[in-house]
Amino acid sequence: MTHSKSEQIKELLEKGVANIYPSREFLEEKLLSGQKLRIYQGFDPTANTLHIGNMVGILKLKQFQDLGHEVIFLIGDYTAMIGDPDKKTARQPLTHKQVLANCKDYQNQASCFLDFKGKNPVSLKFNSQWLKKLTFADTLNLLTNFTVQRMLERDLFEERMKSGNPLYLHEFMYPVMQAYDSVAMDVDGELGGNDQTFNMLTGRDLMKSLQGKEKFVLTMKLLEDPTGKKMGKTEGNMITLSDSPADMFGKVMSWPDGAILLGFELCTNATMAEVAALQKMLKDGVNPRDLKAQLGKEIVTLYHSKQKAVEAEAEFNKIFQAKDTPDTMPTVTLPKKEYNIIDLILAANLLSSKSEAKRLVEQGGVKLNNKTINNWKTNLQPATSSVLKVGKRKFAKLIIK
Repeated sequence: MTHSKSEQIKELLEKGVANIYPSREFLEEKLLSGQKLRIYQGFDPTANTLHIGNMVGILKLKQFQDLGHEVIFLIGDYTAMIGDPDKKTARQPLTHKQVLANCKDYQNQASCFLDFKGKNPVSLKFNSQWLKKLTFADTLNLLTNFTVQRMLERDLFEERMKSGNPLYLHEFMYPVMQAYDSVAMDVDGELGGNDQTFNMLTGRDLMKSLQGKEKFVLTMKLLEDPTGKKMGKTEGNMITLSDSPADMFGKVMSWPDGAILLGFELCTNATMAEVAALQKMLKDGVNPRDLKAQLGKEIVTLYHSKQKAVEAEAEFNKIFQAKDTPDTMPTVTLPKKEYNIIDLILAANLLSSKSEAKRLVEQGGVKLNNKTINNWKTNLQPATSSVLKVGKRKFAKLIIK
């Protein structure tokens, strides 16, 4: 279905948007003026794959690209070596080699939505191109545009101070470097997650100070449950773009019902009118599980294919409704001996962390031949063709020799 330019702009300004600075009216006026805008989003390669939270912004970048604007996909290879400050402790520094290894697939993954080759191609840039050229004198001069008071307005810096945890000077440099990205690329706007508001507004201030230019900032809603908890590694429901179709679908099905509408808004191509229709369906008593399955299939279709989505749903239903094991699963060959259950889980490559394995055992999430193992101290000698299940979706057939 083709939408008019005004309809496209309305969707761009509303879908998934948390806030627009200085105002929605400011950006709307620019979009309607016909001016070609240069906008960007930065991605720090602190992990070796993009995840679905990153794709929220990438879907928004696609809306700008579809309207003919200049889009920059910025890889923060220099800023990632420091890392965006954490609420509790300073991040462990990464080497440039580690950072480059992490981001080697980013462009290919982002290509699900962004066109890096067409008539209006997205530009791929690395912020080391300009940040590594700054001399110490350049950096000192740059710092004259910032105050300690302004830096301490960032909530996580304030929390660190209150908790008594160390706050290091180099951590103040992260928002400074991110701010300089905007100046170096001479952009008209920046977008990112709502948790990046401070950093992006710092860039807006620097643009105004150094270039007298009003940069807009568009912040996106975060993919989180109704309690405000992000879909993440800790909860085991963060979808990465390297996940299999079955894992993607299964993780969506583990999301709380309260995340369904937000999932459609942020993670699919559904329009706001379609999201409103889904909201009405929920109010009218539709089974949330049906909509969650629809969401799961739409997400798998975006990153894999419609056929893979159908197969993922069928496999999920086979396992969780029929309480059966999947038709196919990894086969692991192990020597015949006695294993501690934690060591067996790791040997079967179902998990890589002993602490996570221990937690799942204690929560009753580990089964051998459909028998739950609750004690992580359990030692056993598995028979060949035993099926080890860890969590809701991880299976392995053990071949004992």
